[in-house]
Amino acid sequence: MQPILAALADALIFIALSWGIWRALGRSIPLAVVPIVIGLVLAATGSLPAGLGVPSKIGDQIGWIGVLLLAFTAGLETRHSPATPTPELDSRSGSESASEPPHRRSALSLSRFTLSAALALVLPFVVGTVAAYWHFIGLPGWAAPRAPGWLGAVAIGLCVAVSALPVLIGIVRELGSLHRPLTQTAVAIAVVDDAVLWIGLAALLLLADGGAGLAGWSGLDGVAIALPLLLGALGVMAERRGVAPPVALVWLALPVALAACAWASSQLGLHALLGAYFAGAIIPPSWTRRLPLQGMGQFALIGLAPLFFGHSGLRIDGDALGWASLQAAFALLALSVLAKLAALVLCPPSPRFSRRQALAIGALLQCKGLMEIVAATILRDKGLLSEYAFAALVTLAVLSTVLTGPLFRLILRGRAAERRVGYEYS
Repeated sequence: MQPILAALADALIFIALSWGIWRALGRSIPLAVVPIVIGLVLAATGSLPAGLGVPSKIGDQIGWIGVLLLAFTAGLETRHSPATPTPELDSRSGSESASEPPHRRSALSLSRFTLSAALALVLPFVVGTVAAYWHFIGLPGWAAPRAPGWLGAVAIGLCVAVSALPVLIGIVRELGSLHRPLTQTAVAIAVVDDAVLWIGLAALLLLADGGAGLAGWSGLDGVAIALPLLLGALGVMAERRGVAPPVALVWLALPVALAACAWASSQLGLHALLGAYFAGAIIPPSWTRRLPLQGMGQFALIGLAPLFFGHSGLRIDGDALGWASLQAAFALLALSVLAKLAALVLCPPSPRFSRRQALAIGALLQCKGLMEIVAATILRDKGLLSEYAFAALVTLAVLSTVLTGPLFRLILRGRAAERRVGYEYS
């Protein structure tokens, strides 16, 4: 089939059909889940005609641009998130807390929040890593090509610990003022954990490389290190000095930062998506507040990225989509949900939150969304996940994302909680 016709068929299946199914379901699940499920079904059944030319080369390129933009906007959202811990939210009731100096209450609030965010990431990571090492990587087909033993287990544990920042931001926008202290606190924790995730991914890729790439480093690699650091320093200076260029120049700066950082991370043997996320994170917050972040995310997710997610599901080995992988996905889902909930109950981000409210925050944070799929794709491409592990983790991402709304409503059951939790985009 002609490339243009193949790309058109690609778009009809993974963009138009996904959109139609999502709307028919009343936007009750995140849009990113739909093309993945379509791809998984087509891969498992083998019902896609070979002559159709799907997945197409043009579709691959469009989808890749879309997921780069998603990683970039996730970085932008990291610095622009409306959710930040505040003394008002985290202050304790009673005469003792009221008598504390404001600076001490703020310090206690920040330390409590930081500890809660750390535990929400570390506990699922440790649980997932240990379970992977002692059980999952011993299953047939689960051994990673380049990550034997603990290294492969760490890759799985990292995916189990993911919280989906873009999905949570979408939920906050949909809920409006309903449960705002809970949803904004969940987003604030996800901002921290999301940043740590990308740093952890970079460290894992460097560790898997074993330093082999350092022996052949050239001057170009030095440029790849210096360029993002220079751009980051310029962003910090611009923010501190209150530099406010025209909006047109801000728009021009975005693709420059994205291209430079994506090239730098690729040159260093990491992954272009890591650079794309970093590029968004170094843009000054005062600049991002002048940008339509929601519209940028919607454009990437609705018009471009479904091709990437659909192709990711389509390219999974059909043999890896059996009952064994589904069982593994449910087991990982149970571990992930229980670990997130336990972390928030053990250390709520604020002493004002009841146990039920802490559990509700944990229900939001267990959502994997598209960030786990992106992370798993990076790890699979680098040989740190097998096809069987990748299939189970993609299924885990779908299940946990679909579970988020119902679980949140179940925990906060009651008149206020019965209001429908929808997904604007995620």
